[in-house]
Amino acid sequence: MQSYPPNAQALVDELWSLASVSPDRAVAFQGAPGAFSHQAVRETMPDGLPLPCFSFQDALVAVSEGRAALAAIPVENSLHGRVADVHFLLPESGLSVVGEHYVKVEHCLLGVPGARLADVKEVISHPQALGQCRRRTRELGLIATSYADTASAAAAVASNGDPSVAAIASRLAGELYGNELLFEGFQDADHNRTRFLLLSRTARDVSGMDGRFKTTLLFEVKNAPAALFKALGGFATNGINLTRLESHLRGGAFVAAEFLIDIEGRPDDPAVSRALEELAFHSKWVRLLGSYPMVPPEIAAP
Repeated sequence: MQSYPPNAQALVDELWSLASVSPDRAVAFQGAPGAFSHQAVRETMPDGLPLPCFSFQDALVAVSEGRAALAAIPVENSLHGRVADVHFLLPESGLSVVGEHYVKVEHCLLGVPGARLADVKEVISHPQALGQCRRRTRELGLIATSYADTASAAAAVASNGDPSVAAIASRLAGELYGNELLFEGFQDADHNRTRFLLLSRTARDVSGMDGRFKTTLLFEVKNAPAALFKALGGFATNGINLTRLESHLRGGAFVAAEFLIDIEGRPDDPAVSRALEELAFHSKWVRLLGSYPMVPPEIAAP
């Protein structure tokens, strides 16, 4: 599938038309209108113009080519972990991380108009949503099938007329496409939250700002014993908290890994500066992806 269902495409065309008039206010996201990424845009930029894109890469390219000022991209979920592909798309995009936002994800099981829960045999949605609802899906004995995104799944279900197929998506998606609400709160746990990063063509200058900050960076360790231990040692000795650590291999070689990390602080903080100097000494290279205001833990996961 490389296109939206027709009923979703009509809304996509409308939003693209609005955003094309003021690209400086446009915020790109992956999925059809009604996706949780759409919700993230509405919460972070109430006056922004949501710009739906079919893939994560499309959303990043929209920013790099000037069709949008920002992109809101999900990176991790409290129930299902890392969002696939984003870990290598972010550095390849050449964009800077300028903010973060947490969305409380409340899934609904949505059917065709007039459907009943007893009718449903199959459920379709984005793999992340299926993972966040896997226990509930198994309890009901439903077949889970991957789809491009949650909102497109709701749109497809609403238009196909088959009461045996339902979608996992947001209440907003159900309202936009006229689905029957079959089950509210379909996620496996109430603490279900997704963290989004906001990306821009230019880095955010936070040097004169007050408050707490995060910095996202990428580095590759040297192919040597205890390389990661030594590379990260400076953060421990300087009292810098790591809030995220991901590894991945690149270039087809199963040797030294690249790491994507988030730390509390900003590069001009003396302790962070010392830690980054030690990181650089024990790494092949280090690349800063951006510093931005930190969402307090009590708001991120209340």
